[in-house]
Amino acid sequence: MAEHGKTGLLNEPLPLINEPEGEYVPDSLPFIVDAHVHLFPGYLFAPIRQWFEKFGWPIRYQLSSEEIIDFLFSHGIVHMVALHYAHKPGIARQLNSYMADICRSHPQVTAMATVYPGENDAAAIIEQAFQDGLGGVKLHNHVQCFEINGAAMDEIYRVCSDRRKPLIMHVGREPKSPAYPCDPHELCRADKVERVLQKFPQLKVCVPHLGADEFDAYQRMLDKYDNLWLDTTMTLAQYLPMDYYPKLADMRADRIMFGTDFPNLPYAWDREIKQLIRQNLPENTLAKILGQNALEFYDISSGNS
Repeated sequence: MAEHGKTGLLNEPLPLINEPEGEYVPDSLPFIVDAHVHLFPGYLFAPIRQWFEKFGWPIRYQLSSEEIIDFLFSHGIVHMVALHYAHKPGIARQLNSYMADICRSHPQVTAMATVYPGENDAAAIIEQAFQDGLGGVKLHNHVQCFEINGAAMDEIYRVCSDRRKPLIMHVGREPKSPAYPCDPHELCRADKVERVLQKFPQLKVCVPHLGADEFDAYQRMLDKYDNLWLDTTMTLAQYLPMDYYPKLADMRADRIMFGTDFPNLPYAWDREIKQLIRQNLPENTLAKILGQNALEFYDISSGNS
């Protein structure tokens, strides 16, 4: 169980916040990599946004993939990590091809592959995506409902580990919704992730949302395992109705990455940047969180940042 952060999140939709937004990131900040941006073809973005409207929160930025890229770069983000996920078997190859095309057109975008755990030829799907230039794998347990320590996942872990490619997977328990096809509190636990870190010590794993809601467990694991990273996505905003948020100053500075979940936000695109500034972190810590750690985790060359 989580020591802090318990919530009954998403039992009903949360509100839109019509707060002002900045035109550009502050000049005083080091370079920023948004390590958690969602890109989908339009035919998938539409139902995803409908789901959020009904069960999550209103989406403030209803943009296409090209508009998302243009928006973030024109507002001062220098590099982005693009994520997607296959919600059913049989669509991963098409989605990965879509992402590979985006990367070829936008060198400042590093994109992850996806696969549906347990589908036929899962390893071959991932291998092909890596050959096409995708930089790792993204999975979302709340949508895909996989057993973290199951054989189907071991296949994915092994391919990523052997190819030295990172794996980002939403395996924190929150945000939870009764609209999901499975119960994240049953499938997602920090101790299950710890077993993966132990079994595949060469596999680089990122858990988004600082591991919400098991913040304390993930903070301890960061200190113990060099192959674990977390990203800050939606936690800095303190929008989600949780009773506790960890302080970044108390966490391992070289294992935290800045991410936003853009464009699926109910508040201003720069809300979390403003909140991060207010934490008054040391300059070198801020530089690591905002950009340097993502360059390392995602193996992004400095020439593309």
